[in-house]
Amino acid sequence: MSDPLHGVTLQAMLESLVARLGWDGLGRRIEIRCFTHEPSISSSLKFLRRTPWAREKLEALYLQALRADAEQSA
Repeated sequence: MSDPLHGVTLQAMLESLVARLGWDGLGRRIEIRCFTHEPSISSSLKFLRRTPWAREKLEALYLQALRADAEQSA
């Protein structure tokens, strides 16, 4: 089985989740200050790139969203 994250940038994941959930929804699912207080793509990327546990949570949420999309289209 191929890696669904292969070739997907952190920025693409973040932008996809923000488009899907909004900053409020993202902040409720992953309680990180950069998502809840004056969020922006650039500040969030900076934090995610230097914080492995936060990046892992974002990746897990992105994979969950991909699975939900696959189930809907099946």
